[in-house]
Amino acid sequence: MRTSILAPALLLLGLIPPSANAEFKLARLFSDHAVLQSGVDVPVWGWAEAGEQVTVTLGGHTSSATAGKDGRWVLKLPPLKPGGPHVLQAKAGTASLTVSDVLVGEVWLGSGQSNMAMTVGNSKDFEKEQKAAHLPNIRMFTVGGSATKEPQQDCVGSWVVCSPETVGRFSATAYFFGRDIHTALKVPVGLINSSVGGTPIDSWLDADVQRASKELAPMFGNTEPPPDLEALRAKYEKDLAEWKEKAKLAKKNGQTAPRMPRDPVATAQRKGDIGGLFNGKIAPLVPYALKGFLWYQGEANTVFTKAPYYQFQLPLLVQDWRKRWNMPNAPFAWVQLPNFVGRGNGWCIVREAMLKTLTLPNTGMAVTIDVGDPKDIHPKNKQAVGDRLARWALGSAYGQKVATCGPLMKSHEIIGPHVVIKMNHADGGLIGKDGLQGFVICGEDQVWKTATVKIDDSKLFVSSPEVPKPVAVRYAWHETPPVTLWNAAGLPASPFRTDNFPVEPDLEVRKAVAARPKRS
Repeated sequence: MRTSILAPALLLLGLIPPSANAEFKLARLFSDHAVLQSGVDVPVWGWAEAGEQVTVTLGGHTSSATAGKDGRWVLKLPPLKPGGPHVLQAKAGTASLTVSDVLVGEVWLGSGQSNMAMTVGNSKDFEKEQKAAHLPNIRMFTVGGSATKEPQQDCVGSWVVCSPETVGRFSATAYFFGRDIHTALKVPVGLINSSVGGTPIDSWLDADVQRASKELAPMFGNTEPPPDLEALRAKYEKDLAEWKEKAKLAKKNGQTAPRMPRDPVATAQRKGDIGGLFNGKIAPLVPYALKGFLWYQGEANTVFTKAPYYQFQLPLLVQDWRKRWNMPNAPFAWVQLPNFVGRGNGWCIVREAMLKTLTLPNTGMAVTIDVGDPKDIHPKNKQAVGDRLARWALGSAYGQKVATCGPLMKSHEIIGPHVVIKMNHADGGLIGKDGLQGFVICGEDQVWKTATVKIDDSKLFVSSPEVPKPVAVRYAWHETPPVTLWNAAGLPASPFRTDNFPVEPDLEVRKAVAARPKRS
């Protein structure tokens, strides 16, 4: 088959189908040290000559498929028991491929922005964690590449076995989650990390799915046209040349050099347009057999022009990814935004959207308002984040008797001067700390007053002598709230409100943003 001289390079970038050079190959996920999901049919796929029969053998099971006109073939291995290592053997005609050290266990896909990408090496207590990382039955596949305009057929990456030498490069949230799962279940764990720092949910969710949503229509009306990359590149080169001269002069005079300008083209390409990261870093993973999904993102959507749409985008992402994997009830959990100063009500709105999305079945949320860092958008305590995600998974996905979440508001009613709130996930009873600060109450005037709270098992009685006829209550509605409501399992309650009053952008935040120095 004749191919362009550029084909190998384009193939490496994922811009043309792997079948274009008729090479017999497996998708990159099926490589040495892979972990396959136990207990379900396991799709295996790759590319060969059109019409060629492909046979795959693993663990005493053999399945076959015929490559289609585009060269792609897909087959399924029957459900496998946890264990290994196995050898996966694939044959097509006289060609054969061997994948070594394959384990069978539990596989989870973790995605999102920088807090999912943040490594163990950048988390707290790294030296301690490194010494304890002799865990060869935990493996991680970090998906390379970036946003693309069209869905890709294959990805870049490789499976890495956990060890003191490798763990520093693992996604910390995914690793600490996986370690807890491995410890509890005593089975191999495979973790797929597909995340990119600074990216909005807009890029991780298929563009057509978002455009089909009536609720998101106004968002598209406000969407700016794609940037002129050539103009950005020309300006960056000019700014960079000027910066080099200023830096040289500053060094000569013993002064601090100005901040180096960022490459706006690289930033635009990394973040991608709407659906770009779905195309480049999620689509090529389908239909790899998984147990479930972990999502750690939201920071980039707290700007007030984006925040109100998150309540529609997150449910869409959950439903769309489940549909694409043909797993309509797959376990799906996310990390609620922690305590952090600087984003105001937009931060609170995204937190609330995450809480609302729990109405979808078999979903969970790690509440983290107590383990963030008010001055650092990348808090280092990823151990707590992974632990809380793992608690949810062990209780919800694996049927163990553990507390899966902190208290969540179930319902409320107004009885005289009290707003009575029923809470789920009390797990041994609600516990109040530090005088149950963080509760406010208002009447029809919507003027919020500090509230007094009394606990009765899983109920809260909220009142204030200043509000004889209450209409609404809020708890922890702040970027960095006092964390005073817990359950007996030691997990904090999610922030909540009983009202649906319109929320305006914080004037203080807008002023602070406007006052920030512009980048060179």
